[in-house]
Amino acid sequence: MGVTLGGLPAVAMTYVSEEVHPKSIGLAMGLFIGGNAIGGMAGRLVTGFLTDFGSWRFALSCLGALGLVAAIAAWRSLPSAVNFRPRRSNLASQLRSFTDHIRDPGLCGLCAESFLLMGSFVTVYNYLGYRLAAPPYGFSQTAIGAIFVVYLIGTASSTWVGDLAGRLGRRKVLWAMIVIMLTGVAVTTFSQIMMILAGIAIATFGFFGAHSVASSWVGRRAQRGRAQASALYLFCYYAGSSIVGSIGGLFWSSAGWWGVTGLVSALLLAALAVALWLATLPPAVQSAEAA
Repeated sequence: MGVTLGGLPAVAMTYVSEEVHPKSIGLAMGLFIGGNAIGGMAGRLVTGFLTDFGSWRFALSCLGALGLVAAIAAWRSLPSAVNFRPRRSNLASQLRSFTDHIRDPGLCGLCAESFLLMGSFVTVYNYLGYRLAAPPYGFSQTAIGAIFVVYLIGTASSTWVGDLAGRLGRRKVLWAMIVIMLTGVAVTTFSQIMMILAGIAIATFGFFGAHSVASSWVGRRAQRGRAQASALYLFCYYAGSSIVGSIGGLFWSSAGWWGVTGLVSALLLAALAVALWLATLPPAVQSAEAA
């Protein structure tokens, strides 16, 4: 299941980067990321309700049925690819493609961003639930799950910021979104519940905006082997979620929420440094639009 779900966004990102006009790719990728945000929110809310209504098996069966409907809708509605050129592939050619991507400092920087940003985002949401369940808040699991409604802010930000990056340039927008995310994390250190929720909303806005910019930049930066470039980006994305999300538990156990925000702030400062460095790189060879 993980292999299947992990491969889906890599293929989708490649399709968008190959078939959408360069001037519109930021908006298109923003809409795609926005759809991910809606799915992430709905998946948590709907499955919780369906599990209470029936069982976890019933909930997963419903998700499987929805996935099948979505697959049929995509198959019937998406235009046929016109820029895709099929070619024979083998392990050696795949390795050469990955090696070429790793040699590009710009792509490596974008992969680092995916690791740092997703790791920070998941860590905040992972341990926010523990904080709100404990005194003095004492939130129920239903109330904690309802916080994921904030993902709707990510839907709006990814679409708007993706379009903004297409007009102003990804170099100018990426670092600004990271600053916004860092600001949101800082706001969550206040003890008032409204400040905590406001901080989560701000951080969510910044994350989805930054992810929209970085993911569309990968498609423009890669001159060839865009599927492998997207796969490399997503590999780092999920690695950040897994590794940093787990390490955050050590900081929570030892220092509470201050430990979590300290870890996340350090990662976001590193992400900001990478974003400012990316802004100094020349465009990729053969394409002034690529960077």
